[in-house]
Amino acid sequence: MNERDEALDIKQAIRVEYRAQAEALQRGDLDEAWLHLERAHILAQTRFLPHLVSHGKMFALAVRMRDGREAAGQILRLVLAPLGNLTGRLPIGNTGRSTVSAFAPRDIPPDLQAVLDRDAG
Repeated sequence: MNERDEALDIKQAIRVEYRAQAEALQRGDLDEAWLHLERAHILAQTRFLPHLVSHGKMFALAVRMRDGREAAGQILRLVLAPLGNLTGRLPIGNTGRSTVSAFAPRDIPPDLQAVLDRDAG
């Protein structure tokens, strides 16, 4: 996201990240595609359905890449995500990838934190 996106709400910001992910895939830039899925996950994490969608999209990309480890990690997260949302025990800022502990909170990029802060205010 950039400066002109500062006024985006969470739903809009998630759509921006998914659009950027699709564009990265079209260019064949898998690292950037993952980055945008991770950013979408950070934004979606505290919302039940968007959280599941983010892991579904990660699972689909892992399958497309034939990355069995990531796909298995996403299946686990698809099971854990509802529990985290229902109990409120979410590792805030977690990117959602299987390369990161499903229980480890992370620092949130400042531009995403601004979106989250606007939503909370």
